[in-house]
Amino acid sequence: MPETVLVFDLETVPDLAAVARVHGLDPDDTDGARAKLGGGFPKLIYHAIVCIGALIAERMDEAWQVRALGAPHIGERSEAQLIIDFAARLDQLRPQLVSFNGHGFDLPVIRYRALVHGIAAPGLTARPYYRRYDEAGLDLCDVLANHDARGRIGLDALCRAMGLQGKPEGLDGGGVAELVAQGRLQDVAAYCQADLIATYRIFLAYEHLRGKLSPVGYNRSIADLDAFRARTGATYRDAITAFPVEAPTPSHAA
Repeated sequence: MPETVLVFDLETVPDLAAVARVHGLDPDDTDGARAKLGGGFPKLIYHAIVCIGALIAERMDEAWQVRALGAPHIGERSEAQLIIDFAARLDQLRPQLVSFNGHGFDLPVIRYRALVHGIAAPGLTARPYYRRYDEAGLDLCDVLANHDARGRIGLDALCRAMGLQGKPEGLDGGGVAELVAQGRLQDVAAYCQADLIATYRIFLAYEHLRGKLSPVGYNRSIADLDAFRARTGATYRDAITAFPVEAPTPSHAA
């Protein structure tokens, strides 16, 4: 069975309804909820997921090949359904989960939001994704900083330092809420996909750094990514459902 990685990323907006419930406010009092939320970074429980992006790749012949790339969003299905579908894909594939700051943000947010919606998502524990030092859930931000907050660097800065394309100019995670308010969910999905591609490039570089990819394998993996993007036009696709039908479904008894 080929190795599989699933690079993932979330886009979120403040959940003012949850803020109101916590503070006993009228559900329609959005101004009051915003005041309670404050101007800092919201606690993780207050992040409503609007998009879950995924890039799925398989290791074949000593190189990685991209199989699917996409970012389904709340314009297509509910937040709860996004989580259910994402967890179901993890349950089916049991991939290595790769992220950038996934342990600090994405993974706990998904678990909190599953609790908020009261849904079952056993795929989130199909492998020990929540163990910080287990590579079943590889957080590149955490690992590269040697699990020390003092050594952390942002995704955009790291990409640019490495000579790679970073985030789209003039946009970061803080701008997602405005895009959602404007109904520009496809732009949110495109932004999420850009982060996925950047994270995947860093993953390939990290695999090369520690000798798990030869120089030839690394170059072939990069060439495959470029060819995939050229072939698909890097257009929106749903990696949560658009995966080869012949992909094996591992047994939990394994």
